[in-house]
Amino acid sequence: MVAPMPFLTAPDGTALAYHDSGPASGPGAPLLCLPSGPMQDSAHLGGLGGLAARRRLVRLDPRGTGASAVPADPASYRCDRLVEDVEALRAHLGLDAVDLLGHSAGADLAALYVTRHPGRVARLVLVAPGTAAVGLDTPPEERLTTARLRSGEPWFGPAYAALEEVTAGRGTAEAFGAVAPFFHGTWDEAARKRHGAGDRRRNDGAAAAYGGEGAYDPPATRAVLAEFDRPVLVVAGQGDVNTPPPTAAAYAALFPKAELAVLAGAGHFPWHDAPDAFTEAVDTFLTA
Repeated sequence: MVAPMPFLTAPDGTALAYHDSGPASGPGAPLLCLPSGPMQDSAHLGGLGGLAARRRLVRLDPRGTGASAVPADPASYRCDRLVEDVEALRAHLGLDAVDLLGHSAGADLAALYVTRHPGRVARLVLVAPGTAAVGLDTPPEERLTTARLRSGEPWFGPAYAALEEVTAGRGTAEAFGAVAPFFHGTWDEAARKRHGAGDRRRNDGAAAAYGGEGAYDPPATRAVLAEFDRPVLVVAGQGDVNTPPPTAAAYAALFPKAELAVLAGAGHFPWHDAPDAFTEAVDTFLTA
């Protein structure tokens, strides 16, 4: 018999779904996982490349995605307002503190959670982190340099030309679609299916509100992160044009106790591209 989907109620009454997997008695605190998108359900995280075999993972479906309910107030999709959904999940689980993982845009939410509830985070893992919450900009040439690592791929020419347009601020919807191979370590059939599934799982209306006006205060966030004295791991894919390794290194430098893991052969989804290396890096960090 399949166990029923667990839910909790957010402070505004919205029903939120979460997925609890892995060994219930695994080492350390549960790893609370925030997906990317933004505003995509957590299915794309799966077992995080085998990490679920080693420790308990709790994946939150953000409001309006997956099995979570659509909120009465669409403005509540804004990233800073989602912080209390994460806090509600922590309280619902009955935990004094959690290990927290955020992927891509989910790292923006993780950063804001740390700024508001720093004592509730034991360890922080940022995977290919989005940087809007901390105000880090990636120079166009940094993205292009990272992309040129893939110059031997058969799809490289058209994808690189599209990336040049995107980084120059001239990106069309077609150009944004054409750069998709650069987000994956291997642009094979499995990656193409995952990419398409990600588009279908995202709540586009909610995504438009996620980073809306007032969502972020980078100077204030960076000031709090500079005082956050818990261990932090930033994971980057060597070939990720969204969060290239130099940008990930700059993010890690915002914290007093952060380490950086750059995974060879990986793109923006390193648990798919380098599952063994990803699992080992994160599990070792959480267990130390």
